Amino acid sequence: MAKKIAIAGISLLSCLALSEVTLGQNLDGRVGAASPAVPFLRISPDSRAGAMGDAGIATSPDANAQYWNVGKIVKNENDFGLSLSFIPWLRQLQIDDMFVGYLAGYYKFGKEKNQALSASMRYFNLGDIQYTDIHGTPQNVGSPREMSFDVGYSRSLSEYLSLGVSLRYIYSNIAQGANMQNTIYTPGNAFAGDLGLYYSKTTEQSEDVKSTFSAGAVLSNIGSKISYSGLRQDYIPTNLGIGAAYTYQMDAYNKVTGTVDLNKLLIPSAVYKNGQWNRPELSVVNGMMRSFTQAPEFYGTVVSLGAEYWYMNQFAVRAGYFYEAPGNGARQYFTCGLGVRYNAFGLDFSYLVPAVINSGKNPSLVTNPLANTLRFTLTFNFNQASAQKG
Repeated sequence: MAKKIAIAGISLLSCLALSEVTLGQNLDGRVGAASPAVPFLRISPDSRAGAMGDAGIATSPDANAQYWNVGKIVKNENDFGLSLSFIPWLRQLQIDDMFVGYLAGYYKFGKEKNQALSASMRYFNLGDIQYTDIHGTPQNVGSPREMSFDVGYSRSLSEYLSLGVSLRYIYSNIAQGANMQNTIYTPGNAFAGDLGLYYSKTTEQSEDVKSTFSAGAVLSNIGSKISYSGLRQDYIPTNLGIGAAYTYQMDAYNKVTGTVDLNKLLIPSAVYKNGQWNRPELSVVNGMMRSFTQAPEFYGTVVSLGAEYWYMNQFAVRAGYFYEAPGNGARQYFTCGLGVRYNAFGLDFSYLVPAVINSGKNPSLVTNPLANTLRFTLTFNFNQASAQKG
């Protein structure tokens, strides 16, 4: 029972964005954390990027590019592909019924295969939760669920440059049936879109030695606010991301990639005034602009660093580091993972190790709900000719 009550608190406080950062006394004018609704939209869904510090904006494309940067979908080497990911969530808290599922796919078409359609579905199961009133008295049991569906289109603009757009429907049913302070909560609905740009150029030094520089930029979750009670509307996690990657193939068997992503939430933060946290009631566009000027620090900023090594394009070893600004949660963790490819089939997994940087040079492990998070991903890639032959 205590576990379910704890998870109810986590889900409602984070997803409804009802709690803000309290930093001590004399807080007037202090800017708090950027707290969007439906934060599941920012959970990295696939194991490859999950093993590289959640960096995926500028890495070589696969089906999961639908999440990271829809603009690079059309630059896939294969004509069509499919990806299925599964993430057991918050198992460090001994919760066995929470998970994130992600399904994505794409299809290239056109005479020169210079266009692509893509789609994905994300499903977040928060398990079963025992609702209580403000006195802790048990009420009814809820089954909160969240999901999103999106479709995308991408097109090559040149040999090196491509652009993509996607449209998304968001459904969030995290507290239906809960009655808190005489407020009845209902499922929330929202619509959003992504815009992604991708650049990649390969320089060949010899038949087996080559290097590739890639860069990308993406605006994601630009859309409507979401409401659960009709009393207030919350921002969804609109995000600006830029990334770069460099791959060096040293011979016919070995290649290594380094990548970095910078992400910033484009929603206004709450400000502490007159004894309470107040979020500005702004339009989505004005809120995006306010996010750049409101906070004295880089609130909402995330840095992801990743590395990947491939042997014969069949076996991969990956590692990464994720850093979030102290004013917005201070998540810091290391990641690692492995990948294998055999013909059209691929299998990846990643593992997360939380860390906090001390005043010294060595990181120390800390207790964290995300500790030991595992991600599993299956991928399938086909070319039109091989598919017809099979």
